[in-house]
Amino acid sequence: MRVITVGKKQEKFVAEGVAEYEKRLRKPFDLDWLVLPDGDMATEEKAILRAVSEKRGRDFVILLDERGENLTSPELAALLAKKVQSQNIVFVIGGSFGVGEAVKARADYIWSLSRLVFPHQLVRLVLVEQVYRAQTIANGQSYHHA
Repeated sequence: MRVITVGKKQEKFVAEGVAEYEKRLRKPFDLDWLVLPDGDMATEEKAILRAVSEKRGRDFVILLDERGENLTSPELAALLAKKVQSQNIVFVIGGSFGVGEAVKARADYIWSLSRLVFPHQLVRLVLVEQVYRAQTIANGQSYHHA
C-alpha cells in the first residue's frame, strides 16, 4: 500500500506515532510513503497523477476527503482485504486546499475520516492507525473492539 501526501515532512510527534504503527504493519498492509512538495493546486494535481498508474485496475486509489463516504473500521478492513489481493492500494491526502477535479475523477473511492477537517499531519497518523486496525480485523486479532 502506498500513501501519496502533499505537504511538509512529518512533525516529530506525527513521525513518532506513524513509526509506532508502521512497526506493527505486516504485508500486505505495510505502507510506503511519497511526500510531494506543496505548490499550487494544479502543480500538486499533476504530481499526484504522475505517481498513480493511469491504468484503472492496477492501482485502487482511495482519496481522503471530508466529503467522501464514512466507513466503519470493519468496513474499511473488508475493503482493503478484498482490494489488496488484486490491486495496489494508493491512499491520497491532498494539499491544504484539497485536490483538483482530475484527482477526484481518478479516485476509485473517496473516503472521509470525518465530516470535520483535520490537519494533514494528523490525517497521516489517523490513516496509519486505521490501516493497522484493518490489518488486525482482517487477521482476527483482538486490537479492535466492536
